[in-house]
Amino acid sequence: MTPDAAAIHGHMTRALDVAAPASALDPPAVEGDEDRVTSPVELLWDLVFVFAITQVTRLLSQDLSWTGLGRSILVLALVWWAWSAFVWAANAHDTESPTVRAALLLTMLLIFIVGLSIPRAFGTEATLFAATYAGVRLVHLALYADASRRGNASMSAIAGFAVTVTVGMVLLIVGSLLADTPRIALWTAAAAIDYAGPAWLTRERLRNLQQIAVAHFAERYGLFIIICLGESIIAIGLGAGGLPISAALVATVTSGLLITIGMWWIYFHHFAGAAAQRLREHDEPVLAAADAYSYLHLLLVAGIIVFAVGMRIASRDPEHTLDTAARLALCGGVAVYLIGHAAVRLRMLGTISYENLLVAFAILAVWALGGQLSAWSISLAVAAILALLCALEIHLELPQPTVADERAAR
Repeated sequence: MTPDAAAIHGHMTRALDVAAPASALDPPAVEGDEDRVTSPVELLWDLVFVFAITQVTRLLSQDLSWTGLGRSILVLALVWWAWSAFVWAANAHDTESPTVRAALLLTMLLIFIVGLSIPRAFGTEATLFAATYAGVRLVHLALYADASRRGNASMSAIAGFAVTVTVGMVLLIVGSLLADTPRIALWTAAAAIDYAGPAWLTRERLRNLQQIAVAHFAERYGLFIIICLGESIIAIGLGAGGLPISAALVATVTSGLLITIGMWWIYFHHFAGAAAQRLREHDEPVLAAADAYSYLHLLLVAGIIVFAVGMRIASRDPEHTLDTAARLALCGGVAVYLIGHAAVRLRMLGTISYENLLVAFAILAVWALGGQLSAWSISLAVAAILALLCALEIHLELPQPTVADERAAR
């Protein structure tokens, strides 16, 4: 569109806005939605979450058992929910406003402390973790309330999930004061209640929470996927650091990088743009965004983080076999990522990615049958299988969704 055409389009849009008063049921809007991109202060804020994600991988590396995995995923779910909540609140604001900058800079300090306490969150620093995390969530509510005061978000929806946030944070702090088993139980309940707020308890109110600035919203989630992929690259480097360079080591780290590139390709080659376009055209964009981005993207993030831990272990000793847990982390992490991607695609585009599911099954077969294979062989096999999927992605454009698909996706 030329500058003159864009100007004419803008004048026509404003004229239509004046001629057609907004319904009381329409979600509040922020001016300049389609022109918004991620602001520098948001990028700075993301760096603190890079640190928090790194600490989650450290927590899982300390205890690569089912119990350790459960604890790490619980902490990851909390960290992810805090990040996602602020994306929504900032999306309802002008991200260059002093209020947003103050809120993000304040939560940078809190999240950094949260990150410092993550490795001992189930031990001596449980209360520090819980209290600072609760502070992050309360700042988020305050930022959302300010968006409502400015007419950019629905106070009814905010008040609904504010109750579940408050209950969840009380349980989190109380749980931090108890012994290990009741603490985990209360923390799990706190996360479940917090997640259930927008997902179920206040879902009808959520429909009209706000008008989503789609370009900004989709970009923020895409950037977080890149952050997590970056963590997997760091994990590979840390695992291989200090080791003499050998053919097995080169094969392992190269395979790990190829897997990381493959996961990036699967998300960004076709899908990210198609999902953003569907969100822009969706009849119920808030619900679609909540389901696909806030909830289902957690599977993508969890898969990347678990894979990173498996690759770090593989890089330490590439010539020897991986134990069951490390092998499952490497293969299972990629499989969870592919399943999560298929789930997001189904919600946004209404199509089932059979190829993703088939490849996930093949990678899990490598885990099940690869007990006698060396670490470099396992990573190379996973990279080769993922490369086949990427090659298929090159030749298969995502189908254009139909109205029937959109209804089915809802």
